[in-house]
Amino acid sequence: MKLDLGNPAWRNTLPFTRSVPSDAPVAACAFSRDGTTVGFGLGDGQVRLLPADPKPPATAAAEPQHKGAVLSLIGDPTTDGFVSGGDDGRLLRIALDGGAVEIVNQKGKWIDKLAAHRATGAIAASVGKMALLVDKTGATREFGPHQSTVTSVDFSKDGSRIGAAHYDGITVWSIGAVTLPPRSFKWRGSHVALKWSTDGKFIATGTQENDIHVWRIAQATDMRMQGYPAKVKSLSWSADARWLYTSSQPVFTAWPFAGKGPEGKPPLQFGDEGAGLMTVIAAHPTAEYVAGGYDSGEVQVGDIKSKRSAVIRMVDGNAVTCLAWSPDGASLAAGTDNGDMLVIDLKR
Repeated sequence: MKLDLGNPAWRNTLPFTRSVPSDAPVAACAFSRDGTTVGFGLGDGQVRLLPADPKPPATAAAEPQHKGAVLSLIGDPTTDGFVSGGDDGRLLRIALDGGAVEIVNQKGKWIDKLAAHRATGAIAASVGKMALLVDKTGATREFGPHQSTVTSVDFSKDGSRIGAAHYDGITVWSIGAVTLPPRSFKWRGSHVALKWSTDGKFIATGTQENDIHVWRIAQATDMRMQGYPAKVKSLSWSADARWLYTSSQPVFTAWPFAGKGPEGKPPLQFGDEGAGLMTVIAAHPTAEYVAGGYDSGEVQVGDIKSKRSAVIRMVDGNAVTCLAWSPDGASLAAGTDNGDMLVIDLKR
């Protein structure tokens, strides 16, 4: 797929978008593993499903699967459905017909962050001060307790470890055939987001103190990047791990991790300044593009090679709460805090 951001005709024409309203905020969105379906997790407990092809007419009616708000949603790594977590303490497997099967029930707790590893079929979840692992057979293991609530989880590239963010840093747990003691990577403060680099060499976190922190796993060394006007709640690594994209700026912001890394270097900032600050960032799954959603409702797609960007959704005053690329990178899903569920076709 070619997003020709250098072509004025492409940049000045909004792509075809399906927008389906709902009665509750969208907390999370994801594509199914086969790319045919988009799931949206809503604040009223529903997981609503839409065809990934935005052109045919479609509705997204469903009964609430959760007894409270849906807090997280990912594509199921073992089937073509989805996995959702809610404030009812339940982890559910959602089929493409909307049917739900309970995987885990942690009554009285929230399951608010999820991660999946496609090769191993494993799912990680944050549950209070614990990190929960569900393997492809459905067997569960708990890791912790940590010193505070786990705010984010992610898998290493090979799926042999999980990282858990919490107050004063992160903890890395071995989950493979060889069990090793947990490793602590410390930095004072509250860490609110975590992403393992796509090459497995780094772990990045966003913090309550309006900065980001990155650790080199092998050497256990770290670096801090400051100067953000707001908390950095969304992080995304480029497919080749050369760039770490971050939210909370009015333009695309990318830290360089090729060569010697970003120490002593400013971030690359590119594209047209958007209306407001980016709330969500999502790197393309294979190419050098990146999508950003704003607190104003604007959505842009950027090309780090040409340093250009294009608006693909206009401002409407409703903050973008989630973004997800299709597996082939030809479509983008987005959700907003007023309940709009969007599928954007970027093929032109």
